[in-house]
Amino acid sequence: MFLVRQNHLRVSSFALSTALGITGMAAGAFAADPSEPEPPQDMAFDNARMTNEPVKPDWSLIVGGGGIYEPEYEGSDEFKISPVPFVVFTYGEWLEIDPSGVTVTPLRYGDFALSANVGYEPGRDDSDHADLRGLGDIDFAATLGAKASYEWGPVEFYAAVDQTLGGSESLIGTVGIGYSAPVTERLILEANAEAILANDKHMEAYFGVNAAQSAASGLPQYKAEAGLKRVEVSVAATYLLSENWLIRGQAGLGILTGDAADSPIVKEKLQPSAQLFLGYKF
Repeated sequence: MFLVRQNHLRVSSFALSTALGITGMAAGAFAADPSEPEPPQDMAFDNARMTNEPVKPDWSLIVGGGGIYEPEYEGSDEFKISPVPFVVFTYGEWLEIDPSGVTVTPLRYGDFALSANVGYEPGRDDSDHADLRGLGDIDFAATLGAKASYEWGPVEFYAAVDQTLGGSESLIGTVGIGYSAPVTERLILEANAEAILANDKHMEAYFGVNAAQSAASGLPQYKAEAGLKRVEVSVAATYLLSENWLIRGQAGLGILTGDAADSPIVKEKLQPSAQLFLGYKF
């Protein structure tokens, strides 16, 4: 999921995991020589032991960087371009470390998986934009989360919950569906749709205006209550340039809803974004 998801856009672990998958899938395409005949299939001995080919490692590492085009803040009608370096490390099917945090998947049963993660909420400063002045800062804080997912062929259904420890004390729930499938040995396409719900504390922190904030900012007082705050859709493509190099692009549209959309802080309900990344897989 390049999940984002609370008040800014982050590099998604789902997207980069897909990149890892396509890299492994396509590596054979670059190594294979179509002019050579395939070896006989009825050999009685273990062919792998008779070669000097290295055993494929159970880990993968991608490093790279790129840029994100996104609103200045969630609800802004002005945009910024931010450079983003990233590192994604996976070990087996149970550990992933990426820019959003650390994810551990202790349980897999058939197509069902249950994972836990430690991440962060970046918060927000009232100096980030003129429209936020007088609203005060929302502190950076750690998050703890859990996710349940079920894969049905190329489709994944998932539900996640994330609790912020300190800061806004947000409780965020996400339900969604994702689709990813290889088009060629080098190209994989994806689509994703999800709904994001938030508790009172998150809504008040990011979309509410209390009496003191109203006096300092000039905005009217506003109370934002818990509920569905955003619906997000995105499409993406990852292309393997070589055995090690890959490029990824993504475009998304977030739609603020409910009390979030009606907040005086929000200048635009439609929140488009775009990302472009170049990575190297070791």
